[in-house]
Amino acid sequence: MVGAAVARQEREMSADRAVNTVDVAELLAKIRAREIRVGIIGLGYVGVPLALTAARAGFRVLGFDINAPRVERLNGGESLIKHIPDSLVSDAIREGRFDATADFARLGEPDAILICVPTPLTKHQEPDLSYVENTARAIAPRLRPGQIVVLESTTYPGTTDEILKPIFEETGLRSGRDFFLAFSPEREDPGNPDFGTSVIPKVVGGDGPDALALADALYSQLVVRTVPVSSTATAEAVKLTENIFRAVNIALVNELKVVYGAMGIDVWEVIDAAKTKPFGFMPFYPGPGLGGHCIPIDPFYLTWKAREYDIATRFIELAGQINTRMPYYVVDKLAEAVDRSGRAFTGSRVLVLGVAYKKNVDDMRESPSLKLMELIEARGAEVDYHDPYIPEIPRTRKHADLMGRRSVALDAAAVSRYDAVLIATDHDNVDYRLVVENAAVVVDTRNACARAGLSDPRIVKA
Repeated sequence: MVGAAVARQEREMSADRAVNTVDVAELLAKIRAREIRVGIIGLGYVGVPLALTAARAGFRVLGFDINAPRVERLNGGESLIKHIPDSLVSDAIREGRFDATADFARLGEPDAILICVPTPLTKHQEPDLSYVENTARAIAPRLRPGQIVVLESTTYPGTTDEILKPIFEETGLRSGRDFFLAFSPEREDPGNPDFGTSVIPKVVGGDGPDALALADALYSQLVVRTVPVSSTATAEAVKLTENIFRAVNIALVNELKVVYGAMGIDVWEVIDAAKTKPFGFMPFYPGPGLGGHCIPIDPFYLTWKAREYDIATRFIELAGQINTRMPYYVVDKLAEAVDRSGRAFTGSRVLVLGVAYKKNVDDMRESPSLKLMELIEARGAEVDYHDPYIPEIPRTRKHADLMGRRSVALDAAAVSRYDAVLIATDHDNVDYRLVVENAAVVVDTRNACARAGLSDPRIVKA
């Protein structure tokens, strides 16, 4: 069904038409005419951009979120996401294309429901599908013939078929006959100015040809290109493969950073030279650890599922081990740098620059900076942070002791009061020259100083 699949699937779907309770051709026509209403569950870093993309494409969008204050602020015209202007939300509301609700009793209103809820790990590094399951159980009592339900949350192959489908079919409705189930993984890259939702190709897999044709028709109105695949499990595997590819390659350069560092070789210089090869090499860069909701988490969804087939994913697990050890390596380098400067690390004061997981965003999910701060304090040093995008550390799943810490000012006098500055996130709007000129020691995990043209014996790369 891949490639020229959609046209063929629209011809093939008539095979089941005799048992369908829904006129699929009519539903396809409504999608293409943008006459259906789209519901999006989960109004975060994935759901809000998707909702605005659908609204700009001409659909009426109803957003759902369990966080009532978030819903209220969205309905007031706030995007709640730093890199998305409030004007996009207020414009969609003014045009009658978007509104949000915390009332899940309204799930019967949308014709298509797109699920964008978190899929974290448990403390034992196993999939936590509670958000997906709870969402499915909220949909089920309101599920009606003709509705399309698409899961976008990253998960292991088989989730759509093994978790969502049985819950929905407990209602007596049947997938592919009464309602239509699909999986289309989100591909958001928060803060990336070159790749917003509408210009990123969308992988789509359906539970049967009708579901694929309908989901593909919907996303074709939203994004530059769709990539239909043969099943929901294949689509689920695509997203895991994308993120495992990144995790493994980041682990490789993190390991090279340690090896080359011991040899006195600058790994960033090596990578910048290697990437001049026009074929056979793709640059990845080291850092203080993995952050974001995808790369640190998604590989473990596959390792967990692989155990069901008695398969060990040693390569993926090794990459995870390397990446999760990076904060420890960085703090070791930080302690060495402070000791060499003539100060004892125990009792020293450290300023961490950046607690967002990547530069130029206000997203701190799974940020390695939080682990760095805890490790620094565990070794007897005091730690503050500065982040222009995150004025206060909110509640997190793993780092409760850091909640409520506030970003400190960044000026010459403030920097000079610390025994070391640790660059954990390389935001563009930080004055690195001011930092280098006033800091006793700078430990740079992102090569930010070199990219700013700064060279100083007090700069240590880690």
